[in-house]
Amino acid sequence: MLVVEHPADMKAHVGQKVGTSEWVLVDQPMIDAFAAATGDHQWIHVDVERAKREMPGGKTIAHGYLTLSLLPRLGETVYQIRYTSRAINYGTNKVRFTSMVPAGSRVRLTQVLKGVEDVKGGVRMTFESTVEIEGSEKPALVAEALFMAFD
Repeated sequence: MLVVEHPADMKAHVGQKVGTSEWVLVDQPMIDAFAAATGDHQWIHVDVERAKREMPGGKTIAHGYLTLSLLPRLGETVYQIRYTSRAINYGTNKVRFTSMVPAGSRVRLTQVLKGVEDVKGGVRMTFESTVEIEGSEKPALVAEALFMAFD
């Protein structure tokens, strides 16, 4: 894990692989909770019995936006800024859902710091973020994600 003291210290790591997160299990209860929170109850996500019959691999799959929403959680084990008053998700410039995440899969995040810009009271960081699925050659998600951290 990369550990820096202050948000501006991230500038020294532009162009570098910041790190890779720990594995996180994406199970059916997580998928069901996301469906409940978003109202997206498409059968490919929540109907386990139908998925056994009709889905490749016989399992439901995580919502693409569930995978994207895991970036902050996964990122907690990639880098840490010790002295920051707050950090916020600033959005994404580009997101691609490149592979399905079957229920019961483990995923992890690798981030490369592409840029750091000064903003009032802190910095805006741009990361190339790749979420991989354990045992799969193709990543689940590739995104350019932006986060802000303040002194």
